[in-house]
Amino acid sequence: MKPCVFLDRDDTLIRNNTLPPPANPHPAWKPGDLSDPSRVELLPGALDACRLLRGAGFALVIITNQGCVARGSATIADVEAVNTRVGELLDDDAGGPLIDRFYYCPYHPQGNVPEYTREHELRKPAPGMLLAAKRDLDLDMDLSWLIGDAPRDCESGVNAGLDADRCLLIGEAGAFADVLAAARHVVERSA
Repeated sequence: MKPCVFLDRDDTLIRNNTLPPPANPHPAWKPGDLSDPSRVELLPGALDACRLLRGAGFALVIITNQGCVARGSATIADVEAVNTRVGELLDDDAGGPLIDRFYYCPYHPQGNVPEYTREHELRKPAPGMLLAAKRDLDLDMDLSWLIGDAPRDCESGVNAGLDADRCLLIGEAGAFADVLAAARHVVERSA
């Protein structure tokens, strides 16, 4: 079993809610809907944070709600293309991938695409994505952490069995300014 750091994607690792609208937004588009991989921008410190955590022996798993699929402003292929681009930008010093796996939830209870319009066990704050990663990657949840920018990120970690002290909130409402500050805390506490 291996310890993991679960990472939210949007506004934790990449710029999202502050991106300007795309040139031709879908009628269901709303701020935070990112469907174009060419618009992916790592946040300052994101690459260094992932390299630091990987160097400390952690698996890295991205967990992200993508209700844009349920709303119809993005497709599964769009989400996967954005994830692929994030993975390309988050590489080790030799160009190898730092992210072990991406998990995403395309469901939203207020969507308009019938097959994705519902609540789902994968949708944060539910623990489904974390529990799937635990099973798929044989993760040690007692030694694992979560870093996110929204309370629902941390709630999903607690709901999956992580100690609340290991679920770190970043940004204006959080105890840490950004993902790099949170990663440094994880490494210090895990040494």
